Amino acid sequence: MKQGKIVKGIAGFYYVSVAGSGIYECKAKGAFRQQKLKPLVGDNVQIDIINEDEKTGNVVEILPRKNALIRPAVANVDQALVIFAGTSPKPNLNLLDRFLLMMEQQEVPTLICFNKEDLASETEIQELREAYETSGYPLYFLSAKEEDGIAPLREALQGKTTTVAGPSGVGKSTLINLLAPDVQMETGAISEKIQRGKHTTRHSQLIMLDEETYIFDTPGFSSLASDFFEKETLGTLFPEFMEYEQNCRFTGCSHIGEPDCGVKEALAERKISQSRYNNYVQIYNELKDKRKY
Repeated sequence: MKQGKIVKGIAGFYYVSVAGSGIYECKAKGAFRQQKLKPLVGDNVQIDIINEDEKTGNVVEILPRKNALIRPAVANVDQALVIFAGTSPKPNLNLLDRFLLMMEQQEVPTLICFNKEDLASETEIQELREAYETSGYPLYFLSAKEEDGIAPLREALQGKTTTVAGPSGVGKSTLINLLAPDVQMETGAISEKIQRGKHTTRHSQLIMLDEETYIFDTPGFSSLASDFFEKETLGTLFPEFMEYEQNCRFTGCSHIGEPDCGVKEALAERKISQSRYNNYVQIYNELKDKRKY
């Protein structure tokens, strides 16, 4: 019996890294299916060795988790890093805000990174900065291609296990290659026709940057449903709203149609981003419409 960490999972096989011994290709015991429990990349596990020479075994126990995320499906995460391009493709801020909501709901601190700073205009960068500087999320603007602005981000990752996520085509794999030069990921070109990236990462993978620092590379996403949220608690997932909710006249204020709303007053005073507020209203109305059916 050995203890290790799942660093990759593909088609029912789990690749378990055991300190001092290497990586073992393992299957999961059937008992997990009966318990409706699925091993996740990032899990600390116990394995039985089948063949030491061929490095094969079985996962027999999943050790207690710090947490387990729904999407991306990974375990034992300290924080998330969401990567969008500053331009080319133009960032979909509604999609970004949906990801931030998912991380808020799962109580995972999140860093926002805008890559391709070298291609973006000063106006584009300023608009992005204004959209998120009041949100409370740490912001990083950099160029992975030019290897510019990487040091502050590297420092923010140090000593933590970070799940890295973002849509395709934003330079996520290029940035990971830069952070972990010993683990070259497949990089994909942007489709000129549709301005979206090809999905080069098809499974989650845990990459060690040093003995204390890990990053998860996860498949790119192009949409995120709002099914995980409730409209009554949606506002609590926008950190910048919390300071001003106490100024709302009504308990349970939706921050949309009510008078004397502290959040709308803060919006008028530009203490809250118009972009973030617009996305809040859109998602709130989506959830409200679903209740009708």
